[in-house]
Amino acid sequence: MTTANPGGVGLDVDPGPSRDTQQDHGGGTTGAGRAPLGSGLVAGLRSVREALDKPLASYYLLLGSSALLLTIGLIMVLSASSVRSYLTYDDSYAVVKRQLLWVAIGLPAAWVASRIPVRHVRRLAYPGFLVALVLLGLVAQFGVVVNGNKNWLALGPVNIQPAEIAKLAIVLWAANIYAHKERRLRELHHLLVPVVPGLFAVITLVLVGRDLGTAMVLAAILLGMLWVVGAPLRLFGLSLSVLGVAAVALAATDPERLERITHFTDPFKDYTDAGWQPAHGLYALSSGGWFGQGIGASTQKWGDLPEAHTDFIFAVLGEELGLVGTLLVIALFFTIAYAAVRVALSTEDPFVRYATFGIVVWLLGQMMINVGMVLAVLPVIGIPLPIVSYGGSALLPSLVALGLVIGFARREPEAAAALAARRRNRSAGLSAGPAR
Repeated sequence: MTTANPGGVGLDVDPGPSRDTQQDHGGGTTGAGRAPLGSGLVAGLRSVREALDKPLASYYLLLGSSALLLTIGLIMVLSASSVRSYLTYDDSYAVVKRQLLWVAIGLPAAWVASRIPVRHVRRLAYPGFLVALVLLGLVAQFGVVVNGNKNWLALGPVNIQPAEIAKLAIVLWAANIYAHKERRLRELHHLLVPVVPGLFAVITLVLVGRDLGTAMVLAAILLGMLWVVGAPLRLFGLSLSVLGVAAVALAATDPERLERITHFTDPFKDYTDAGWQPAHGLYALSSGGWFGQGIGASTQKWGDLPEAHTDFIFAVLGEELGLVGTLLVIALFFTIAYAAVRVALSTEDPFVRYATFGIVVWLLGQMMINVGMVLAVLPVIGIPLPIVSYGGSALLPSLVALGLVIGFARREPEAAAALAARRRNRSAGLSAGPAR
């Protein structure tokens, strides 16, 4: 029926919303069966949230990210070291073979670390710390000088770097002490003694060998442990001031180190000397583009980029795998940190909490220092990229540390129950046998 209006225009009675344009709020579709804008993203986020809520989420995140990071590291060590290996050993695979040997040792060690009971780990904390101190003392007396740093110890045909072992040792030692003092950590004396003097002793022995980069990582571990146990903010201000003054003093007494620090913001200012390595690292990153030149296609590894398979492997990675590859590696480190922090926050065991946080600070902090060094936002101080760079002395303790955290994740009550239920179901399926 039509009614007249003053303008003479006929208006039909509204029969209600059309079926074609009606939005179905319950089904989430609009128009001709189309989903509302952004519904796919919302569904994806919901799926991710549901996956992260599962009991074994932290365990699988740690396991998967660590495995992928180790795989990328082996590929990049092979690529970055091939030229140097051929020129030095007449074998393009010489360096990666050594890395594979360390992986063959490190993976079983990591598996054992993931299975060993926490009480046994705590029993090893003090002996491990004492062994690290003895090894660092031997380095100070009988150490081998490599690239200007006296931080290597010759054990027969093998050179090891005890400072890398000390990183894991001090984390477990400090976590064990703080777990014993859990109820007394509000007192400043118990907060500082004996952890701070012990860590300062380790840092001093490392500095005797002129290894400022490792000393910075150890200092970061110390500050991270103090933050985790609830140290007052004024203590951090004092600590940062002392460490800053000490770092400046150490740099000022070494002409080579001072030159690196004063030129790191503009490596092209002294391109042929102190800026050579960071400048060619930037060349490598800039030539990689979004997706890189392809694995094995780096040009900087042919001699222009020193330490291409160790400290500056991130630059070769950026050249061959591009921005996407570098962001993937960084994302894997942050995934490990995220999953480890989840474990630390959910546990009721103070040792697990402190040890997990300490390992996160160590690995994530060292990654940031290495990446900052390659990006020329930090001075070149000789720090490898954890898990990825070549070097058994660094790889083995890192794998053991990840194994410990993976073991902590497996022992979460809900994760342990899920794993036990899975084993029971598997056993029941095997015992039932094939249907007749």
